[in-house]
Amino acid sequence: MQWRSIVVGLVVLRVSLSCVLWLAFGLGPNVSWGFNFHLSFNLHKLDLLFREEKGADPRGSSWSRRIQGHRYEETESICGKVGEESHKRSYLSFFDGNKDEYVRRYSSFPDALRAKMKGMAKEMFYFGYDNYMKYAFPEDELNPIDCEGRGPDVLNPSNININDVLGNYSLTLIDTLDTLLVLGNVTEFQRAVKLVIDTVSFDKDSTVQVFEANIRILGSLISAHILLTDPKHPFGKVGFEGYDNELLHLAHDLAVRLLPAFENTSTGIPYPRVNLKTGVPPDSINETCTAGAGSLLVEFGILSRLIGDSTFEWVARRAVRALWNLRSNETGLLGNVVNIQTGQWVGKQSGLGAGMDSFYEYLLKSYILFGEKEDYRMFQAAYESIQNHLRRGRESCNEGEGDPPLYVNVNMFSGEIMNTWIDSLQAFFPGLQVLNGDVDNAICLHAFYYAIWKRFGALPERYNWQLQAPDVLFYPLRPELVESTYLLYQATKNPFYLHVGMDILQSLEKNAKVRCGYATLHHVVDKSKEDRMESFFLSETCKYLYLLFDEDNPLHKSDNKYIFTTEGHVVPIDKRFRDKQWNDLYPCKEGPLAEREPNTRPPLNNISNCNRIPEERRYTLPLKSIYMRQIDHMVGLF
Repeated sequence: MQWRSIVVGLVVLRVSLSCVLWLAFGLGPNVSWGFNFHLSFNLHKLDLLFREEKGADPRGSSWSRRIQGHRYEETESICGKVGEESHKRSYLSFFDGNKDEYVRRYSSFPDALRAKMKGMAKEMFYFGYDNYMKYAFPEDELNPIDCEGRGPDVLNPSNININDVLGNYSLTLIDTLDTLLVLGNVTEFQRAVKLVIDTVSFDKDSTVQVFEANIRILGSLISAHILLTDPKHPFGKVGFEGYDNELLHLAHDLAVRLLPAFENTSTGIPYPRVNLKTGVPPDSINETCTAGAGSLLVEFGILSRLIGDSTFEWVARRAVRALWNLRSNETGLLGNVVNIQTGQWVGKQSGLGAGMDSFYEYLLKSYILFGEKEDYRMFQAAYESIQNHLRRGRESCNEGEGDPPLYVNVNMFSGEIMNTWIDSLQAFFPGLQVLNGDVDNAICLHAFYYAIWKRFGALPERYNWQLQAPDVLFYPLRPELVESTYLLYQATKNPFYLHVGMDILQSLEKNAKVRCGYATLHHVVDKSKEDRMESFFLSETCKYLYLLFDEDNPLHKSDNKYIFTTEGHVVPIDKRFRDKQWNDLYPCKEGPLAEREPNTRPPLNNISNCNRIPEERRYTLPLKSIYMRQIDHMVGLF
C-alpha cells in the first residue's frame, strides 16, 4: 500500500505543476493571466537577426519583435488565440510591481543633498585640474595613475588614438578655460589665460585631426575670448589689464593652419588630418567620417563673424552642404564614412553615435547661433528621416504598448538594421531633442542609457541591446549622458535628473578615481583602468555635473541665452553672430531644401519648452514607473 501512496502522490504533484504552468503562461485553451509578451527576449538564435517581414512597418511598436522574425510572430499569434475570449491585461502589467520603489527613490531631492553634490562635483574637477597642472602641464594630458604628463606619440605616428587629439599644445589647460569660470574661479581663469598666451604656439610639427583641434582647442579659445571681452556675459568683468585679443589671434592662427584640409578635395569635404606646419600629409587617406567633416560650422562660423572674414564659415558650410547632397534619395539618411574625392559612401551605416553624432547637433546649433534658415531646414529634414527609419519601439514614450523607443543603426539606403549595438556617444541625443523641443522622446532615450549606467556604473563604449551585454567594454569618462541629464533637468526641473547626476558622480568617485586624477575604465565590468584622463573629462563631464547641482550659477540667472558647443564650451546666443559682413558667397541651390521652406516653422529658441511636458508630470517621475521598470528589465537589471 505504501508504494501505491507514493505513486499517487507523484501523479498529483505532476498534475498540480502542469496546472500551475498552464495557468501562468496560458498554455491551455481559454486560460491565461493575460501576459502577452515574448519570454525568450534575449535567447533567440542570431540566424534570425536580420529577417524582415515583407510589408512590415519598420516603426512598429516592438524592436525585439523585428529582430526575432517569424519565431516571435508565431508565438504572438498563438498567445493571441489562447486568450482571445478572456479578459486580458497588457503585458506591461508584468512590470507593474513595486512601482512605488521608483517614486520613493526619485521624487524628491533635498537642498542639503544638492549642495553636497555640488561640492563633490567641484572637488572632482579640482582634483583632476590641480594634478594636471602639478604633474603634466605643459603637456597635453595627465596620466592619472603614474602622475605624469602625456604628449603626442612621436615614436608611433600611426597611433591615431593619441595623435589625433594631442598636438603638443597644452590641450587640457586650453580645453578647461571656461570651466574655471563656470566654477566661479576668476583668479585661476585669468592665470590660465596668461599661461596660454605666454606658452602656447601652434607652429608645431604635429599631425592632428581637424575635428578634434576644432572642437577642443579652437572652440575653447573663442569661448574664453568672448567671456573675457564682453561684460554683459554671466560672469561679469573677468577681463584683465593688458589683454589684447591674444586668444582670438591664437584661434585665428590655428584655423589658418587647418584650412589646407579643405584644399585639393573634389567634393569640398575636408581631409581628416593636417600637419600644423606643413599642411595635409602626403600619405593622407581620402576617407573621413560625417561628423568629423560636418561639425566645424559652429566654431568656424563664430570665428568668421568675430574677425569679419568669411573664409572659415564658407569652407565649413560648403562641407556641410556637400555631405547633405550625398544623402540617400530613398531614406534621406547619410552614411558614416565618405570618400572626399569621389563622394562615394565607404561606410553605409546610419546612426546617432560615432561618426554621425555632432553632424546633426551642429545643424541645429548653427541655426540657433546664426539664424540661417537653411541650417534648420536641413536639421528638420534629418530629424524626420531619423524618426522614420532609425526609431523603433512604441509611438509614445509614456503611453501605450510595446518596447521603449530606441534608435538603431541602419543601412542608409534601405533602412534595414545593420547591427544590434548602440554606442555611448549616442547618449548626447536626448540633449539635442530637448533643444528641439521633443522632450518626451528625450525622456525615454535618456532612461535607457541611465539604466545601462545603473547596471555597470559606467557606459560601455558599445552596448548590444539584443544580447544585453557590452560589445566594447571601455569607458573613457565621456560626458554625453551627463550633458543630456543636465539639459533634461533644465527643461523639466524634475528631481529625477538630480538623482541620475548623483549616481553618475558617485560612480565616478568609486570606480575611476586614482592617485592623481580620474582614469579611463578599461573594462566596465571588472573596473580595470587605463592610465589616461582625456581633456573632455574636465571640460565637459565635470562642468555639466557642477551645473546640474548649481541652481544659482550665473549661467542660469543671466538674462542672456547661451549654448554649449559639442565640447561643452559656453557661447552666447548673440545678435552679432546673426549679422555677417558679407553676402553669401556660396548660395544654396534650389532643390529639396528650398521646396520645404513654406512648411518649415523654426523653433522658438527663446521660449521654454517646459510647457511641452504635461503639468501633472512636472512633479512626478518623468517616465511612468511601469516603463522605467520595463527598461531596467530590458538591460538586465532584474
